[in-house]
Amino acid sequence: MKRLTVQKFLLIAISGALGSLARYGVHSVVTHRMGASRFPYGTFLVNITACLIIGFSLTCIERRTAASPTWMILLPIGFVGAYSTFSTFQWETFSTLESGAFLLAAAYITLSVLLGLAAVWLGAVLARVAL
Repeated sequence: MKRLTVQKFLLIAISGALGSLARYGVHSVVTHRMGASRFPYGTFLVNITACLIIGFSLTCIERRTAASPTWMILLPIGFVGAYSTFSTFQWETFSTLESGAFLLAAAYITLSVLLGLAAVWLGAVLARVAL
């Protein structure tokens, strides 16, 4: 059992490293081609492609009951988890909507955006006070 846990952590670490490198690469290429802009094209493209990857991979994993659990560790958890967490937010919202819980999905979206923005603001304020 212990070996399996170590193997999972290694798979997450390796696929997470690849996801981080992919994020850096995509963001760098887009920023280089688009130039400095007020709109964050690189991050936007990373987030949208992560949504595509997580939607595709989780749907395939769900529909293929014989799929190895390793794919869940490699793609949506490791690679996409390091590439972008926005896709996880979108997948969870999609799943909630698909289950018919429209109010819950609306609350999740609203609270995530508003409290996330408030947390960023608070973090910036605390850093300014501390420095």
